[in-house]
Amino acid sequence: MTQQPPPQTDMTWPPPTFLPPPAPVVTADGCRRHESVTYATTSGYRPRLLDVYVPAGDGTEGPPPAVVWIHGGGWMDGDRRFPPPTVPAELLFGSLLGAGLAVVTLDYRHSLEAPFPAQLHDVKAAIRYVRAFADALGIDADRIGVWGESAGGHLSALAALTGPGTSGGPLEGTEGVAEGDTSVQAAVDWYGVSDISSAAAALPPQLASLADPYAALLGAAPADRPDLARAASPVTYADRPAPPFLLVHGTADSLVPYRQSELLAERLRAQGGVVELVPVDGADHIFLGASDVPSLVTRSVSFLAEHLKANAPH
Repeated sequence: MTQQPPPQTDMTWPPPTFLPPPAPVVTADGCRRHESVTYATTSGYRPRLLDVYVPAGDGTEGPPPAVVWIHGGGWMDGDRRFPPPTVPAELLFGSLLGAGLAVVTLDYRHSLEAPFPAQLHDVKAAIRYVRAFADALGIDADRIGVWGESAGGHLSALAALTGPGTSGGPLEGTEGVAEGDTSVQAAVDWYGVSDISSAAAALPPQLASLADPYAALLGAAPADRPDLARAASPVTYADRPAPPFLLVHGTADSLVPYRQSELLAERLRAQGGVVELVPVDGADHIFLGASDVPSLVTRSVSFLAEHLKANAPH
């Protein structure tokens, strides 16, 4: 007679939509890498994955802060592993690690998979996951920043400006770790949209033959859903104190006008917060034509390090 395994008394149904991170791989330089970690699942969709890279340390300063990197791609494309082609991954992620900051990169549902607010729900779920398992990951749960480019810049701004105690509370979602703090302590937004309706009106005519990224994001043209366009716009939530913000934007951006970052900076400054707006003279989208992209990376990393390390535990 075949022996049956003992009954599992601690199982639940349905099973949780997340699991603790696996043990890290330690590289020769001491960096700990947690790769392809599932932070949320939803029936009918691909699992959402994130990677965490934690710099080597001597343990005297405690766990490092973490920066959540959010990729761009018009909300329709993109991959957590690859920044835009103008910014090598080794430069971006290596600069963060070199500054003593952990790096979290995440994939989120694209707009043709699920419309807004699915993308922000996923970003919030990733932040909750990282906080819930901060000890296992070796990072400081109290010091988390966000940094994104283009669509990821838009999502970074939304993540920094919304939360359970704001009018953006319905944008929290319940994917993955269903409850928890999604606040962040600093934000860097590279050429992200801040006002959906005005950005959509400025979409260049040469893109008319392609899928409209704003209609894809909202599931309808912004003019047909002004309520949803407003809910998806960071400026809507910039009427209250915010974490420190750095906005970097090309003055010749043909996809997301520079005015988008000016609008957000003006709203945030009216609240008296820390806001820096860096115009990149003559640069187009993804900093095409910029004379010194590495300096923009350095400035962004320095901003995050300054504001995240300022709250280091003593």
